Amino acid sequence: MRNVLLMISAVDPMTVLWSALVLFALAAVFGVLLAVLGKKFAVKKDEKEEEVRRHLSGANCGACGYAGCDAFAKALAEGKADVNSCSATAASEKKIIGEILGVAVDAAETKIVVACNGGNAANDKYEYMGYGDCRSMELLGGGRKVCPWGCLGMGSCTDACPVHAMDVGEDGYAVVDREKCITCGKCVAACPKKLVKRVPKSAKVYIACSNCLRGGKEVRAMCAKGCLGCGLCAKVCPEKAIELKDNLPVIDYDKCVGCGLCMSKCPAKCIKSCE
Repeated sequence: MRNVLLMISAVDPMTVLWSALVLFALAAVFGVLLAVLGKKFAVKKDEKEEEVRRHLSGANCGACGYAGCDAFAKALAEGKADVNSCSATAASEKKIIGEILGVAVDAAETKIVVACNGGNAANDKYEYMGYGDCRSMELLGGGRKVCPWGCLGMGSCTDACPVHAMDVGEDGYAVVDREKCITCGKCVAACPKKLVKRVPKSAKVYIACSNCLRGGKEVRAMCAKGCLGCGLCAKVCPEKAIELKDNLPVIDYDKCVGCGLCMSKCPAKCIKSCE
């Protein structure tokens, strides 16, 4: 111990001071260098792109054909995409985006629907004991429902709605109060299953299911109210406004006249009125 104390006392204070000053100077030089290089090689952001991004819904659903809203905003700013390709963004926001881009946007008014009517009729694969939110449940094996497309019924859309127009009904799936809904799209962005969607304001019916299976046995093993993919709705439609895509009916609202024949003939009763 005595030898150690003698060694410490033998250290020249000026040596320590100069060492500290050298280290400080090196740190300052490297700090300035990093700042200069960071500024020089920084990726320049397109202000127009960032402004467009602020007015997109933020759903990141990929339905527009791009890998999320950031990529879509970039394509819009570069004139490579049409804002109407986004079904999650409200018409009012699309018009603002059009003004930013200097292009005319004919954005039709829409209304919100929930493409699921399973809820309590859909089988569970486990009992969820965690935080009561769809997005947190989705992290655990895709949610509690056996149906990978089904509404989880934990109300992420309800929490996101600023006017309390969304609710999880007694049947266990989300429903929309059309008298309250302002079609802001926050519920669209909040749903982890991407079941909350937009349809034209003039639409009379919508497909209240999102499963892509075909055949009663496989579908019924998941949900008692699931679409069977039978195609009867497409066959009976007098305007040929319905076609099956991946075993799921898709309505061409430009052709649909709202006769309701598809709704009355659907054996699973998963075509519903949206009026």
